[in-house]
Amino acid sequence: MYTSLLNVKQAISVEQKLIDYLRTYIDHEQERLQDIKANPLVAFTLIKRLHSEWLNVVYSNEALENAQLRSSYEEEEPELPKLEDLQGAAKGLMRLQDVYALQVSSLARGRFQRVADGEAVDVYMPAVSIPLSGDDCFLVGKVAYEQEDYYHSVQWLEESVRLFRGTRGEWSPENEGTLEDALDHLAFSHFKTGNVSHALSLSQELLHYPMNGRVLQNVEKYEKLLVAAGPPRGDGLRRPTSTYLRTRETYERLCQTQGSQPMHFKNPRLFCDYFTNDNPALLLMPVRREVLSLQPFAVLYHDFITDVEVEDVKSLAQPGLRRSVVAAGEKQATADYRISKAWLKGSSLSIVGKLDQRISMLTGLDVKHPYGEYLQVVNYGIGGHYEPHFDHATQSPSSPVFKLKTGNRVATFMIYLSPVEAGGSTAFIYANFSVPVQKAAIFWWNLHRNGEGNIDTLHAGCPVLIGDKWANKWIHEFGQEFLRRCSLNPEE
Repeated sequence: MYTSLLNVKQAISVEQKLIDYLRTYIDHEQERLQDIKANPLVAFTLIKRLHSEWLNVVYSNEALENAQLRSSYEEEEPELPKLEDLQGAAKGLMRLQDVYALQVSSLARGRFQRVADGEAVDVYMPAVSIPLSGDDCFLVGKVAYEQEDYYHSVQWLEESVRLFRGTRGEWSPENEGTLEDALDHLAFSHFKTGNVSHALSLSQELLHYPMNGRVLQNVEKYEKLLVAAGPPRGDGLRRPTSTYLRTRETYERLCQTQGSQPMHFKNPRLFCDYFTNDNPALLLMPVRREVLSLQPFAVLYHDFITDVEVEDVKSLAQPGLRRSVVAAGEKQATADYRISKAWLKGSSLSIVGKLDQRISMLTGLDVKHPYGEYLQVVNYGIGGHYEPHFDHATQSPSSPVFKLKTGNRVATFMIYLSPVEAGGSTAFIYANFSVPVQKAAIFWWNLHRNGEGNIDTLHAGCPVLIGDKWANKWIHEFGQEFLRRCSLNPEE
């Protein structure tokens, strides 16, 4: 090659092809890493590693002589996840399990599957499957056990025992639990669910470990109970009760269908169009509007926000994200089931101001503060969701909703900031439809024209399986007096 410049030029061409191949590989790897970052199983195992596994390794007998490792760990410790983070992540996995009817055995393999017609069906297929260890499953089961939630503890601890047995009970310095621990917790969980015979067999297995007086007492107790009660009744596992038990079945069904309600959309009065709202600024670039429901009136505006605007909003919100609070009567309480949020203010020339202007053009309402609340950006954590709720205040006039002194929330404008690959639909419980996350914004009226709340707007945010979610703009009554006139007709 060195004897011919033509050959050197050909070599340059070959190198260019190799660089192109490398770029393609990097692009694919970046896509794979994005999938990993958004995967709740990856997030859970990361939190667990940072909270307990590193702690167990650093302070293990094997690491006693490594003073540098311990010193470095203690320096970073304030930034590491706390016990509350770990427990919250475990509860998030159990929430995903319940809402999407996921099998614990599939989650342990790094898959998101549920059983349909006797077969395992993928709810979501991650690009990379991250399996859970016996210790991972033990921790989730233990969190449920400590809450006296034996429905979940039995399922997760059974999987933990199976995985621990697969490793022949080998112990690792980073592990928090052992096969013995898992058997012990599982035996008592079975006893609490009425499965005394299974609790007895597991306790008898525990007797092979170094003698434990409590286990021996349990064996004797279970044997007496079986003699007194006769054959086991086999009542089976029952899910814990919920504050939202009355709406839970509908909520979970709507979350699982992820916006697929063919009967609902057969209504001939529902339609799609190019919408201008008679606004001159939209005449040359109308918005694609999809009418989702007439009661409550809800519409979807497709491609409401550009990718560049999404990144700008996320960048503005990132420094201010704080754990969410919810209205609790006249006060606010920290929410343990949600997410983090930030409130964004902005001038008319900023991205927030431009979005406000666009919302105003589409709705015909005055959305400037204080007639509209500041844009709320929401970031979902593991299994992050909203329980069924109304956006408008329904009880006390001292509700935080009235803090602006501009009346109740007359309307909601919700912007999806990123595509959610699985889960995350908005479910309208009483209206019986759900809206999957897509590159769009949803608008609906919370109040009738006479100022009464519309009960059909009861809605919930389904747990996000993969990805994060949205921004909210709540618009209040005051300022809209001549833009949306009141009516004495309770149906309007």
